[in-house]
Amino acid sequence: MDIQDLEREAAGPDFWANREKAEKDLTRLKRLREKIEPWEKLVGAIDDLGELYELARGEADEGLLADIERNLEKYKDSYRELRVLELLSGELDGNDAFLTIHSGAGGTEACDWTGMLLRMYTRWIERRGFRVEIPDMLEAEGGVKSVTLQVSGDYAYGYLKGETGIHRLVRISPFDSNARRHTSFASVYVSPLVDDDIEVEIRQEDLRVDTYRSSGAGGQHVNKTDSAVRFTHLPTGIVVACQTERSQIMNRATAMKMLKSRLYEYYREQRDRENAQKAAEKKDISWGNQIRSYVFQPYQMVKDLRTRYETSNIQAVMDGYIDTFIEEYLRYMWQNAHGA
Repeated sequence: MDIQDLEREAAGPDFWANREKAEKDLTRLKRLREKIEPWEKLVGAIDDLGELYELARGEADEGLLADIERNLEKYKDSYRELRVLELLSGELDGNDAFLTIHSGAGGTEACDWTGMLLRMYTRWIERRGFRVEIPDMLEAEGGVKSVTLQVSGDYAYGYLKGETGIHRLVRISPFDSNARRHTSFASVYVSPLVDDDIEVEIRQEDLRVDTYRSSGAGGQHVNKTDSAVRFTHLPTGIVVACQTERSQIMNRATAMKMLKSRLYEYYREQRDRENAQKAAEKKDISWGNQIRSYVFQPYQMVKDLRTRYETSNIQAVMDGYIDTFIEEYLRYMWQNAHGA
């Protein structure tokens, strides 16, 4: 169904007879408009700029030519952003996402590295104006053992899906009194938040449910009952947990969303015969499986080992400026899919 069909349907008298379907159709219509209208505006603006250029050239107006050049640079940036949006054409690219980070080989170093990645992604999420919740986090000495983020915003999954994999850190350890260089690893796994109308089979006999007391800093905010919930899907070994809601019922509902999301992605990868290469939870979090290296010493560089894109501005990357890495991955995948 294209945008004209959706607009006609939305204008019909029975559009709101099924409220849930109507809201989904409106969301889809909004996203289609967000893709089409900016292109129409950009084309119109460039046409106007072309006419202005002819006028400025005829009158040899240097000031006007300088204004045109500045506007042209701005339109180049707009074009680049719209081209990236065109690359987000996957079935669930427009959905919200769950992003999970696990510390790997490296002990305290790896837990600190997981905390650094948590900060990096949180900064990126905030800069894009997305919303973030943390349904589960396991803290450890020196940092974070594991954490799951629920990221809400247009195309959250599409932008973040390329972050799945092993992230490797090389630096002089702040925990080593001899100031030796250490290598640490953390895995990132991203899955889409799936709608209720997408069927993911979860049989009760395949599910182990554990309840436990939520962790916290102490005091009145720590739950005194076993309200935290952990689901283990026995056939796949996938484990999800939620402990931040106030009741066990709410934690169960959030954990089920997380499990459904992970299983959808797992089965999709299995169907595409790429599960062994893509599913981060099936990989050793160690040497040989990394998708990106972050080197602090003896030089500074962040390099994506898939696209070969790299930058020496490591501080900007750790502050959440990872858009170029995301865009390069999307182009890389598009070129592979189209044989370019």
